[in-house]
Amino acid sequence: MDPTNILHYAWIVWLVLTLVFVVIEIFTLDLTFLMIAIGSIGGLLASLFGADWWAQIIVAAVLSILLLFVVRPPLLKALRKGGEPSPSYVEALLGLQGSVTTRFVDGAGHVKLSNGETWTAKAPPLVLDSSLEIGDRVVVVAIEGATAVVEPLSSPTERTAP
Repeated sequence: MDPTNILHYAWIVWLVLTLVFVVIEIFTLDLTFLMIAIGSIGGLLASLFGADWWAQIIVAAVLSILLLFVVRPPLLKALRKGGEPSPSYVEALLGLQGSVTTRFVDGAGHVKLSNGETWTAKAPPLVLDSSLEIGDRVVVVAIEGATAVVEPLSSPTERTAP
């Protein structure tokens, strides 16, 4: 097979490389393979304009490197801008207030949190001395599995109605 004939089909190689990099980018979502895919399009264009194989590779490599170091960082920064994401799961429960729904016996009971959820709760060891009664205001200080660790928000004499 004549080597000049192979060069006529180089555009197919560049097209396949571009598609492979785009598919990888879909799974990584890091913009790295997208920049390399765009560099491959540069190699494809060089091929279509009749450049030699070594020139096609240089065009693709230089374009990919430029995109990776010049375009990608500001794009990532712009995509990640938008402030802190809302807390979720355990982070959203920490600091949440609630009220005791069943009297704490041996440091364990139930609380209804301000988000409407009812949780099995326990008091930390230092709070075990003062029992929590129905209606006491509490705050979540930790989550241990499916149990909220709560501390009294006010003194036991300042009870609220359930």
